[in-house]
Amino acid sequence: MKFSIITACYNSEKTIADCLNSILAQTGVLVELIIIDGASNDKTLDIIKSYGSKISKVISERDNGIYDAMNKGLSLATGDVIGILNSDDYYCRTDVLARVQQGLAQHPDADGVYSDIVYVDQANNEKVVRTWIAGSFNSRKFYYGWMPPHPGVFLKKEVYRQVGYFNLQLKSAADYEFLLRACLKFDKKLVYLPGIVVNMRVGGMSNASLKNRLRANAEDRLAWKLNRLRGGLLASLLKPFRKIVQFKR
Repeated sequence: MKFSIITACYNSEKTIADCLNSILAQTGVLVELIIIDGASNDKTLDIIKSYGSKISKVISERDNGIYDAMNKGLSLATGDVIGILNSDDYYCRTDVLARVQQGLAQHPDADGVYSDIVYVDQANNEKVVRTWIAGSFNSRKFYYGWMPPHPGVFLKKEVYRQVGYFNLQLKSAADYEFLLRACLKFDKKLVYLPGIVVNMRVGGMSNASLKNRLRANAEDRLAWKLNRLRGGLLASLLKPFRKIVQFKR
């Protein structure tokens, strides 16, 4: 089994090494590492170049946002299983991909697997701000505001062939729309592998401000509309409340 891990970045000189080191530290698996850079003008590309042949493919050019970058990476991926890890996130253990490989071997009919993630403080990565325990899979949970954490999701390549890539109409909820499309519209089955696999630095695009949060909520509803699915209003209202219990007290 070969993994393709896609990392999108832009001016990520402060975090890109942590991300890449965590991917390259994975044990017992074959990894194709694909980096899509949005024409960074800091030292990001110098850091990437320092890894030499350890990185399989690098593209650096202007793009239309992070999901456009992810789509470019998906078009280049040749692995059997695809994961996406952005430049300010990193795997928190060296057996993440080995566990994914084992999980898929144990569940050959599954279309992918997912695990849990934590949000950590940007200045102090030892400080956990929020813990996202995804729980068991049931596609009907989407109707009640549920979704698996996208950085912790690993899908077989054929899922993207069948379902398509990220919808660029959405600026902050394209990952939600994709998972909604895959699991509800295309009935893809995922398996939950309990355990934290990704540390995600706080400050995501959809949570950066009240304005962005309102826009994300509107995009959540649009995700349902684009897929001609009913239930989007209730799901979009319940989705933010699921996050409340995830914050560290």
